[in-house]
Amino acid sequence: MKIIAVIPARYEASRFPGKLMQILGEKTVITTTYQNVVETGLFDEVFIATDSEIIMDEIVKNGGKAVMTGQHETGSDRIAEAVENIDCDIVINVQGDEPFLKLEPLQQLIEVFKKDDNKEVSLASLKIKLFEKNEIENPNNVKVITDNNGFALYFSRSVIPFHREISYDISYFKHIGVYAFRKEALLQFSKLEMKPLEISEKIECIRYLEYGMKIKMIETNFVGVGIDTPEDLEKARKLI
Repeated sequence: MKIIAVIPARYEASRFPGKLMQILGEKTVITTTYQNVVETGLFDEVFIATDSEIIMDEIVKNGGKAVMTGQHETGSDRIAEAVENIDCDIVINVQGDEPFLKLEPLQQLIEVFKKDDNKEVSLASLKIKLFEKNEIENPNNVKVITDNNGFALYFSRSVIPFHREISYDISYFKHIGVYAFRKEALLQFSKLEMKPLEISEKIECIRYLEYGMKIKMIETNFVGVGIDTPEDLEKARKLI
């Protein structure tokens, strides 16, 4: 299988505009993310997909690869445009605001497809267990519930599942926005109309579920810092 990594990078993020160009240590957030993905050595090719000349110039001047795309509602739509004419089997989508992603969880995602002889899986992604009440209730943390085989049933910014039966201990999982797609599933996704659930929650992987595609969730112990707010940036700077 030919496996590539694409990092969608939009300058005008709604909650924190310009966050990818903020300085983290001695480099920008987007350059840190790009270089960390390249250094895993897992991919035949790594590049940024962006609609911003600022981000394009930042990556190129630091020796990276980037392609310009049109404007899109979701990162997956942006990646679909970027890879349409690229020869590959599996596309890993690494969020530009996840600068601390490590090798092991990426390997876990790739393994899903190596073992999927029947090509049942359209998409694989990561989840991590949440323990703190404020983290579980934080709408910036997308929660996911799965079936007994690890396939996603639903994603939400609300607390799912609702803990009505308090005598029963329940686990909560945060969705980490790192995706591995079959190329054909990604291209199909980009042609599908957004439905009310995706629009309401503002969670792109709900579109796959609404159209009956299967998302395999892999539990990981990876603890990074997704940079959605200025407060997240400060956490990341302390981690650096």
